[in-house]
Amino acid sequence: MATFIISGSRGTDDPTMATLPFMAAKTAKEQGHDVVLWLWNEAVTLGRKGVADHVTGVNLTPLKELLAAVQAAGVTIWVCGACAVARQVSPDDLVAGASIKGMSDYIKEVAQRDRNVAF
Repeated sequence: MATFIISGSRGTDDPTMATLPFMAAKTAKEQGHDVVLWLWNEAVTLGRKGVADHVTGVNLTPLKELLAAVQAAGVTIWVCGACAVARQVSPDDLVAGASIKGMSDYIKEVAQRDRNVAF
C-alpha cells in the first residue's frame, strides 16, 4: 500500500480537470492506498455543499457520484484555508468529510506521503 496526496486546483471553471482528482482519489482508495484529497485554488468551491451536483467533465462520471464514492470510502478531503477565505467558503459550507486546513498541514502531509499527484 502506498500513501498519496492528490491535489486539485480547478473548479467549475473547468469541469473535466475538476473531476480528475476525484477520479484519482477514488481509484487509489479502491486499490487499497491511503489517500488525502487536497482542494486548493478554484477547487475549494467543489468542497461546498451542492456544487458537485452540477459538475460533469467531458465523457466522465458526474462529480456528484465521484464525491459520494470518495466520501463513502473514507477519503480525507482537505480544503485550503487561504483559498477558502478568498472564495468565502466556511467550514459550515463544506461537504461531509471535508475540513479546512492550512498550507503547513499540506506541506507536512506531502513530506510524509509516497506520492503527490496534482491536477
